[in-house]
Amino acid sequence: MIEAMPDIKDVRAAAQRVAPFIVRTPVLAGRGRLDDLVGAQLFFKCENFQRVGAFKFRGAMNAVLSLSDPELANGIATHSSGNHAAAVALAAKLKDARATVVMPEGSSAVKVEAVRGYGADVRFCKNSQQAREAALAQVVRDSGASFIHPYDDWRVICGQGTAALEFLAEVPQLDLLLTPVGGGGLLSGSAITTKAVSPHTRVIAVEPAGADDAFLSLQSGRIVPSIDPKTIADGLRTSLGVRNFEVIQEHVDGIVTVSETAIVEAMRLLWTRLKVIVEPSAAVPLAALLEHKLDVEGLRVGIILSGGNVDLDALPW
Repeated sequence: MIEAMPDIKDVRAAAQRVAPFIVRTPVLAGRGRLDDLVGAQLFFKCENFQRVGAFKFRGAMNAVLSLSDPELANGIATHSSGNHAAAVALAAKLKDARATVVMPEGSSAVKVEAVRGYGADVRFCKNSQQAREAALAQVVRDSGASFIHPYDDWRVICGQGTAALEFLAEVPQLDLLLTPVGGGGLLSGSAITTKAVSPHTRVIAVEPAGADDAFLSLQSGRIVPSIDPKTIADGLRTSLGVRNFEVIQEHVDGIVTVSETAIVEAMRLLWTRLKVIVEPSAAVPLAALLEHKLDVEGLRVGIILSGGNVDLDALPW
């Protein structure tokens, strides 16, 4: 168990640990199709092609592989609205361990189906952070299962950092790395990695204006909870984790917010011009460029496309 803030050695160890299980996802270049729209050279790390359709599998797999056999014996438990839930379910299945996942009512149907498809037991709760945590605590009390937090866990954070590690190895000399931010797992893992491997690269997070708790937290110097977030980017509605905020304060260069209109436009452009299916949360960084929230003229900009699990019966357009 990692007690203090991890460093690049921990991320590299995670990369070795998960290598037999994850997909080394491709990087696609804008090549004029999107570059011309924003005036920058764009590179997209396609975590929508990762197992379970999202970067979350990296962190979940690293956390599960870090557990001892006695810890695995009573199963694994987590709470999640979708991608982390599926990631834990698959990681547990690969280790022949039981998984129980607490999901809020109204979770995406495609994500609930995926979690069950990997063999996990789904327990529904009311759609609030308090309800999630209470239901999860009951599961742990009843079963003795090992809890893997969706993002506020150093093992998970190191696993998520492996995406940036691959990205920077394939596309060095990025001026800017953009990620979405919800709980902060991808952002904090990416920041730890980037500042060690490519110190000149600025790390910027993007979140919906209707769920701007990370932006407010960084501005105020304390965690501002996400209360009644209003955004189609369902993966970004959670509050920042304590460990994640610690990393963000130390290593992240800024957070910007974007409108719902821009998120939908960015999602459509990624589908039609880059020819990849992404979920709304994954489109959020590109939305910041479309709204000119950052000066990227002439820069090499990397964007991590966080996931591609879309409910095709509820598209935002």
